[in-house]
Amino acid sequence: MVVTSVLSLLALGFVAACVLAAASRVFYVEEDPRVEAVMDALPGANCGGCGFAGCEAYAQAVLADPSVSAGLCCAGGPEISVKVGELSGKSAGDAEPTVSFRRCVKDEGKVAERYGYQGFASCAAAHMLEDGPDACRFSCIGFGDCVRGCPFDAMYIENGLVQIDEEKCTSCGACIRLCPRDILELIPRRARVMVYCSTQDKMKAVMNVCEAGCINCAKCVKKCPANAITQEGGKIMIDQKACLAYGPECGEACVEACPRNILRHTCATAKVKLAEIKAAEPVQEEASA
Repeated sequence: MVVTSVLSLLALGFVAACVLAAASRVFYVEEDPRVEAVMDALPGANCGGCGFAGCEAYAQAVLADPSVSAGLCCAGGPEISVKVGELSGKSAGDAEPTVSFRRCVKDEGKVAERYGYQGFASCAAAHMLEDGPDACRFSCIGFGDCVRGCPFDAMYIENGLVQIDEEKCTSCGACIRLCPRDILELIPRRARVMVYCSTQDKMKAVMNVCEAGCINCAKCVKKCPANAITQEGGKIMIDQKACLAYGPECGEACVEACPRNILRHTCATAKVKLAEIKAAEPVQEEASA
């Protein structure tokens, strides 16, 4: 009885193996040998910044789909894009280098706490509890969901605010997908100006909770000669492509027009120049006197 059962199982296993072997031959799909070469060229971070599930998915897509650019790997940078372009027979293009940017200065604005949050230390969890513990419902909660999700260790929390190490940031976009407040945004590394606030409230509603927040007065919208600034969804947005295309000839009129000094210079050169001008002002006044 036992011997019969064992022989039956062996026979069943043999038949199943034969069926699987035949199926593998019938349904075998030959893989493009270039996929492995592209994967070797990619950094292997699997960050998803290219818009695909991982490096392998991107390698397959860039070789199979003519519409998929060879310059989508933000983690690898221009050199990797060139290698992928050579392997796929595509041009890497002139992608604008970007960096993650935090649209919140709640420390400057002295944003108070509405209640003491004692739950799981997660921005997503805190956000679901009455819009979070901060008086401003658009501020950085600071529990570090983005920090834990950054595959390049380019973020950290300091004084309740996420800080971004621009040298390490590859603009993969992982942090942006994790932020429940939408305060993180990818901007060009050579961007000249940016709004340091993500509120969608206006005037008194902002001033009641934050001393530095954007009051959505739209003065910057009216002053921008490049028409690069708009109000979208109750929030001030900057079309950086249009801003950069217009050039610095505008003198950053939007920055001067902002009554709350929340639309500011982001370019390091512009910041230094502005500091030099302000430092020289007292000397000029004394000379004129």
